[in-house]
Parts: sequence; structure tokens; C-alpha cells
Amino acid sequence: MKILVTGANGYLGKGAVKQLLDDGTEVVATDLHTDLIDRRADIKCADLYSIEDPYRYFGFPDVLLHMAWRDGFVHSSETHINDLPKHSKFLNDMMEGGVKRVAVMGSMHEVGFFEGSINESTPCNPQSLYGISKNALRRLVQLKCREKGCVCQWLRGFYIVGNTADGSSVFSKIVQASRSGQSEFPFTMGLNQFDFLDYDRFCQYVADTVEQEEIDGIINICSGRPEKLSDRVERFIRENRFDITLRYGAFPDRLYDSKAIWGNDFKIRMIERQKENSHV
Repeated sequence: MKILVTGANGYLGKGAVKQLLDDGTEVVATDLHTDLIDRRADIKCADLYSIEDPYRYFGFPDVLLHMAWRDGFVHSSETHINDLPKHSKFLNDMMEGGVKRVAVMGSMHEVGFFEGSINESTPCNPQSLYGISKNALRRLVQLKCREKGCVCQWLRGFYIVGNTADGSSVFSKIVQASRSGQSEFPFTMGLNQFDFLDYDRFCQYVADTVEQEEIDGIINICSGRPEKLSDRVERFIRENRFDITLRYGAFPDRLYDSKAIWGNDFKIRMIERQKENSHV
């Protein structure tokens, strides 16, 4: 199996590439910059949206894992809307070329304000430009996959916990603040409950999902349970032995953030059981 990973130099992409390679999968990895990509991959520095025949250019991959996306942590950025036609055209071109399976990185922000457990039937009413664009791309990809007879896997991500500084999540910002010598970190009240997944487990789940094709559709890449934001961040600080404290109430909560939201992990547990059974 040959898997093309776009956005391979990004915070999430580089980890997914490494996990796929560790699993023995052949990986073609592409991005505008390539300095963080595992050198075991077949690396192509390219602008996805200027390639005339991407399926041929990337060596006729069996699977496309599309993780490329700009400004993922800036939910109000207009690049989400402006880039949407480019994402759609690239994915369409790959399917017209002949790729048989398309997996795309989605987000729980497609759902919008919702309280409780999210499954693939949960209605979507996104409340940010980021969520609106991701949700629109999901619907476009699903339509094209049905038209071309392609297997569609929409990998809906939740809140990822990583202890590296090269990211824009609250966890990466705490790492950055600690390394710069800050003793205090401005924070919200931290009362919202979210679905948190450690970075390495996230990468494992993504790899396990795209390395099989029996389970498709919307697949939540999640832990399956909620945890209060303040509890997870405090635990993160303890786990990494940072000498930094949270200054609660420095920032208001985002109005479109749900009070408690988490993913239904039924499909990802099926994938993991399937993997375990194949190793018995």
C-alpha cells in the first residue's frame, strides 16, 4: 500500500507520517516545506494546488490522506473560505486521476455548538469560518466519492495534547511559555469539557484508520470521554514538570465552544480490535 500524505510537514502531518512509516507503510509525503518530515518517506516539496495531474505526479498512490490546511488554530481566518475551492479541486483531480480511497482530516468544529457525544449522524451547524469550511469540504468530498466510487474516510479530530513547542494549541503555548521562563500562563476559567487525545495516540489512530478500508465514513479520532479543560491542562503541567501556574479568568471562553462535547469512539474501537485480531 502506498499512501500520499499532504500537509506532511505540519504539526499533525509529521506525526502521522512517522507512524505510517513505523508500521511499514510506503509513504509519499508532501508539503510546501519539508524540514520536519521523516526522511524515510518519499518526500516531494510541492504546491498541491498548482499541479496539473497530481495522481500521476505523486506516483499513483493507493490512498490519499489529506491533512493539508492553513490557519487551523485561527478559526476566524478568511483563508479557510478562500482555500476551500483549492482543496476541493485537488481532491477532485486525485479522484479523476484514479485514486481509490480518500481520507481527509476533519474537525469536531464542523458540528458547532452541541452538548454531548458526537457520532456520524450528529447534525452539523458550524459556528466559525474554520468549521464552516471543513464541513463544506466534507460534503463536497462525500459527493465526489459517491460519483467516482471511491472509499471515503472523514477523520474527525478533537483536542490533541502534545508536549512540543511547534504548534498553536494551548498545550504548545504552555510549552513555549515555560521555555521562555514565564511563571504564569493567562487562561480562561477552564470549565468546558472536551475530548482530549494524546498526540502519539492520535497519530496511531490516524495510521490505523487509513491502513484499513473496511470501516469508512465519518470516523471520530477521539478518546470517547469528556474531561474538564482546566483538569487536563493542570495535569499536562504536572506531567511535564513545568514550573508555571495558570492565571484563571484572564481570557473569556469562546462563545461558540460547547460546555461539554466529546466523540463517540465506536468506530475507532472497531478499527483497533480489527488490528489486534489481525496480529493474533
